[in-house]
Amino acid sequence: MTIKIGISACVLGEPVRFDGGHKASSFCLQQLNTLVKFVAICPETAIGLGIPRPAIRLQRDQKQQIKLVQSRDNAIDHTAKMLDYTEKLLPTLSTLSGYVVCAKSPSCGMERVRVYDDAGQQLGKIGTGIFTQQLMQRYPWLPVEEDGRLLDPA
Repeated sequence: MTIKIGISACVLGEPVRFDGGHKASSFCLQQLNTLVKFVAICPETAIGLGIPRPAIRLQRDQKQQIKLVQSRDNAIDHTAKMLDYTEKLLPTLSTLSGYVVCAKSPSCGMERVRVYDDAGQQLGKIGTGIFTQQLMQRYPWLPVEEDGRLLDPA
């Protein structure tokens, strides 16, 4: 039986980040890769954002709603596209045994993601990436961890 683990595509070394780079995890690529089957997903490219692309961020609006917007032009809002994508994708992920997400990402970060106000002022590292928030809400029993914490002592 193969263990299937979802993973942010950039953590698996795919050059899908906003700047065309990746955040390859040597632990995932060299050690876990021999034990599990990774299912790589980049929600940002999946909703049509190109490579390279303008940076995006989480923004809390006047109604206290969190939105996924372009950093330099918060009128460009990707929230609806991301929520629509996750609504369609998440039912297909029911066979996963876990998920490794990219830390600090406005789409994939599990915790401590920067959130900004409408004026562009940072409110703190108080957010969760939109994709990961939906994933954890849909599958609350699914183990989810950020790439940077995989080697932390137990």
